[in-house]
Amino acid sequence: MTPEFLQITAPDEMPPDLRRELVECWVAVSNAGGAAGFAFPPVDFDQVAAVADELIAGLAPRRSRLLLARVDGVLVGWLNVRGDDNPLVAHWGTVHHVQTHTGFRGRGVGAALMRRLCHLAREEMGLEQLHLAARGGEGLEDFYGRLGWRETGRWPGALRLAPGDDRDEILMVLDL
Repeated sequence: MTPEFLQITAPDEMPPDLRRELVECWVAVSNAGGAAGFAFPPVDFDQVAAVADELIAGLAPRRSRLLLARVDGVLVGWLNVRGDDNPLVAHWGTVHHVQTHTGFRGRGVGAALMRRLCHLAREEMGLEQLHLAARGGEGLEDFYGRLGWRETGRWPGALRLAPGDDRDEILMVLDL
């Protein structure tokens, strides 16, 4: 399966039907236990839509973009990459909300998104490095490691999912 990629770089580029698909994907991923910004499922459409609308409102070509993967016209995954105009950190960006729709997991969508992200971050946003934080206990560091990311540190027990279920937050970096 080879996804087609679409970037959204400004709020007015997001059509309502694509916004709905993005929110539905986020709900499905979150309710399946995905580490996608909502720690305590279940979440509903309206709850996720409010957060998605804030994310979309903050889109700007240099500062924040959505990268979406579609197969046969269906949204199968997406992520957000954010840069910063501050000259001290303008050379790196942070990756947020990496997700593959639950019906398309295990088909290479996440890896394809991350590979495409490298190209757009370097060639279109002028970034030299990407950062992300991943939830421990999910095997995410292995997934990212296979794609060239390296772990730079952990915040032990930083995430409390339930009493007795504290997880590390894993800090990762990729040099472009």
